[in-house]
Amino acid sequence: MGCFSFIKVMMILFNMLIFLCGAALLAVGIWVSVDGPSFMKIFGPMSSSAMQFVNVGYFLIAAGAVLFALGFLGCYGAHTESKCALMTFFFILLLIFIAEVAAAVVALVYTTLAENFLMAVVVPNIKKEYGSQKDFTQVWNSTMEGLKCCGFTNYTDFEGSPYVRMNGTFPPYCCYNSVNHSFVEPCNSVNAHNMSVQGCFKQLLYDIRTNAVTVGGVAAGIGGLELAAMIVSMYLYCNLE
Repeated sequence: MGCFSFIKVMMILFNMLIFLCGAALLAVGIWVSVDGPSFMKIFGPMSSSAMQFVNVGYFLIAAGAVLFALGFLGCYGAHTESKCALMTFFFILLLIFIAEVAAAVVALVYTTLAENFLMAVVVPNIKKEYGSQKDFTQVWNSTMEGLKCCGFTNYTDFEGSPYVRMNGTFPPYCCYNSVNHSFVEPCNSVNAHNMSVQGCFKQLLYDIRTNAVTVGGVAAGIGGLELAAMIVSMYLYCNLE
């Protein structure tokens, strides 16, 4: 088997795997979106809200659709030796790679800018929806419980929210005592201020930086695979008659 034939076969097998992974993600995403509780009963105890699984479902559907399309284009292009399919595969992968690099640069260099932008979008929604919109409230409760954080920046994000107006207190996560792992009650402005529970954005950044080696390794691995796939697709494209 010549070099071209070997690379062609590997391209087909690699993209067949991507195609199957995409189909699996697509199927699971639809399942989670349509029937999240049933999914959790089979695969584990319910540890988050139903809305979180609906959001995860939509993410899986989007990711699965992209992988499904990429896998199909790669397989079809390599098997039929279609220059059009291979070039389409290359450009889609290139766009994804550029978007990932751009997102990483923004995340690393413009963290403050990203925080200010997200703050302008997220905080008004918290003040408007938290406590009145069930799904929105459940997602934030699960996030705050999981990250041991309070709001986007701190407890003041909830001032004027339906939850505070109805209960007269802030969410209990804003009065979490990390020393003895308990909640201070009542969670009023004084106790929330004294506890100084960190906002979820900063807590998420802290967790990412704490696991920077793992995050960086995974990102580098994904980027390497994308580059290899682009190089192989361009090699096949250039060597087709």
